[in-house]
Amino acid sequence: MPRSGTRIPYQEAARELLRASVLDAMRDLLTERDWSKITLGDVAGRAGVSRQTLYNEFGSRSGLAQSYALRLADDLVDHVDAAITGNVGDVRAAFREGMTNFFVDAAADPLVQSLLAGEVKLDLLRLITLDAGPLLDQATRRLSLAFQHSWVAATAAESDIIAHALVRIALSYIPTPPGPGRDAPAELSALLSPYVEAILSARIEH
Repeated sequence: MPRSGTRIPYQEAARELLRASVLDAMRDLLTERDWSKITLGDVAGRAGVSRQTLYNEFGSRSGLAQSYALRLADDLVDHVDAAITGNVGDVRAAFREGMTNFFVDAAADPLVQSLLAGEVKLDLLRLITLDAGPLLDQATRRLSLAFQHSWVAATAAESDIIAHALVRIALSYIPTPPGPGRDAPAELSALLSPYVEAILSARIEH
């Protein structure tokens, strides 16, 4: 029986598996010690690959951290996408649920915990501030598709606006988590939902 779906080329599948294994190994190490005390050799050893393989794929320690941060940005998209699917017609609930789940996961992520603990880590901070371009671009592009190809059915331009705003705001909360008494997901939902609700209303009127 032929399998349905698009076949992923072997080399691409192998590379995705390698990257996932290395990033998982990095996460494991981060649960044991601070990022400042982890070397590429440590990650390679935990992942069961050579240091040269690690260098070939990620280029440097900074490149490895950026790839990990990109996966964190993908988690944001996955949470919001799932919330959109699970809250048909209720954009406020979708935003609130998606952001809540992302903030919970981000707070538990060992790289984020490493960023917030101990001495200031400028290399990690830059990944989500001055050097956040790759994260913003990837997450915005993916999230824009979620707004286009769901019940929201926003145009490409509309989807890009809301996705870019949501990603920028969400990432800004990582180095400076909301203080006690602040319900960030509810606040963000109240702020961003009217834009999407206006899109839905305009479509109904026409």
